[in-house]
Amino acid sequence: METHPALGIDYGTARIGIAATDDCGILAHPVESIDVTRTDPIARIVQLATQLRIRTLVLGLPLLLDGTEGGACIKVRTFGTELQAALPELPLVYVDEFLTTAEAQEKLHAAGRHARKFKAVIDQAAAVEILNRWMGDVTTIPGFVIDFNERIRT
Repeated sequence: METHPALGIDYGTARIGIAATDDCGILAHPVESIDVTRTDPIARIVQLATQLRIRTLVLGLPLLLDGTEGGACIKVRTFGTELQAALPELPLVYVDEFLTTAEAQEKLHAAGRHARKFKAVIDQAAAVEILNRWMGDVTTIPGFVIDFNERIRT
């Protein structure tokens, strides 16, 4: 089954960062940030999935430092369930997003951009990091969490 292009999603209660891979799964690039106070995120992701011919959804899951799921994971999994209902034909993969926002901020800072002025860009860059992690792991199983401390859980 073809997995690319894939859509990376960095879920947040204010904004959702979106990134996508190319058709071959070589590169991930930022797409947009969805302001959830102004746009229905599920509807927008459905539009993007259609427009970009997406074959896989990759949703960041904010595992705790010890690899367990906390309260934030409940919100993300609820969002994932809604997303899966809207796009049942696409596999949904959860990837541990630990430190992806920090990594994105670090890269933007190195490029001369300051975090406070570019919150929406940080969300997109975090979604790129989520996709990069997913693309770097060859054992991805739909519905499973890829934890980069070598734990896999359902």
